Amino acid sequence: MYELNIYTFVPTNFVMTNMKIEEVVKSNVIMGLSQKAVLNIIYTQNNINERLIEILKPYDLSNEQYNVLRILRGQKGNPANMCVIQERMLAKTSNTTRLVDKLLLKELVTRKVCKENRRKIEVLITEKGLDILKELDPKVDNYEQNIVANLSSSELEQLNDLLEKIRTK
Repeated sequence: MYELNIYTFVPTNFVMTNMKIEEVVKSNVIMGLSQKAVLNIIYTQNNINERLIEILKPYDLSNEQYNVLRILRGQKGNPANMCVIQERMLAKTSNTTRLVDKLLLKELVTRKVCKENRRKIEVLITEKGLDILKELDPKVDNYEQNIVANLSSSELEQLNDLLEKIRTK
């Protein structure tokens, strides 16, 4: 008979700790390696997201809005349509139209109808949007470096390889 174990994550204010995942979820049940790995990935992902949220909060940006701005900056002055933005989003479930609407209200993007195809909406990052990204770049770079500071280059390569391997199954 298969026993279903339900775990509750205990908030830690997302400060990195050296606790094992069993301690984080307050489990005294021995976990299988695959279960432990998945819980570790989920917990780590939540930790990383919460730390990014703290960086973006003073700019009144969500992770998803920040992602859209970075996608648009990557267009190097060329507009992107909603399909392009959606396919490049990290969170594929994001409502791209709603995200663009919010960025439009903040004057971080512009939106217009494509001249060649009136059904297509083109989105372009504004100078204000670019300025915010310039201000955020060093903060986000520092945040990313701090997250992986205790990993060597070879460990980072291995981690990337393993995560990609999980996603490509």
